[in-house]
Amino acid sequence: MKKELVIGNKIVVFEGKNIRRYWDDEKELWYFSVVDVIAILTDSSNPGVYWRVLKKRLLSEGANETVTKCNGLKMPAADGKMRVTDMADTETMFRLVQSVPSPKAEPFKRWLAKVGYERVQEIEDPELASKRAKALYKAKGYPQSWIEKRVRGIAIREELTDEWKKRKVGGDQKYAILTAEISKATFGVTLSEYKNLKGLKRENLRDHMTDLELIFTMLGEASTTEITRKDDAKGFEQNKSAAVRGGRVAGNARKELETQTNQSVVTKQNYLRLKEKTKNNFNV
Repeated sequence: MKKELVIGNKIVVFEGKNIRRYWDDEKELWYFSVVDVIAILTDSSNPGVYWRVLKKRLLSEGANETVTKCNGLKMPAADGKMRVTDMADTETMFRLVQSVPSPKAEPFKRWLAKVGYERVQEIEDPELASKRAKALYKAKGYPQSWIEKRVRGIAIREELTDEWKKRKVGGDQKYAILTAEISKATFGVTLSEYKNLKGLKRENLRDHMTDLELIFTMLGEASTTEITRKDDAKGFEQNKSAAVRGGRVAGNARKELETQTNQSVVTKQNYLRLKEKTKNNFNV
């Protein structure tokens, strides 16, 4: 079966099977879900039990602590809920793979090395990440004009999260709260309401936005970045205030456009519906 590499922050795919992952900005390391890897290597019907037995056996055999020490992180589970699961960095995962008898061990190690190396490349040359993102969206069938806006939006988003990181906002969960504040002030609906409107479940909302929705998303986040810097905001509460104000800038611009055009910027349009059409009518 053909091996795949899907660029993204949450999931990569090996031989058609998903592996949850998480990027640690401070340590500059990928962390991969141990049970997802166990499931691929063993085809076990209960990889969680397999991992617990393996961990106990390795410890009883005097294995080095680095082989079994994993970080418990909350990741999306099969039922859609956030659950704590063991996550291992690339080095630890290499060691674990060696402990699992599987014909897939060698190809998986090569794949794992490729995943880690590409992220290192992207850190050294951010332009590579942009090129890979463009290639991925093009392969999915998105129009070129939309791709350019989406990739630009990613860059603006990263600039904002870099500011949050420097200003000690408090990590991914706090980032999500601030992002929700910007989005609500920009579009007048919560993220869950927005996804429901578009008929989305676990899909990335921004991957299903129209051109105008992407533009106002960028305006809200770029405005927040500028306000954050001007205020020299520190900590979560001050950055929350900046996020709301930045979102309002975009929200006011959206309302003005809606008044002039007499139509809503927020739309039910999504990429799922685009695939059913023969013409490119995704752009607004």
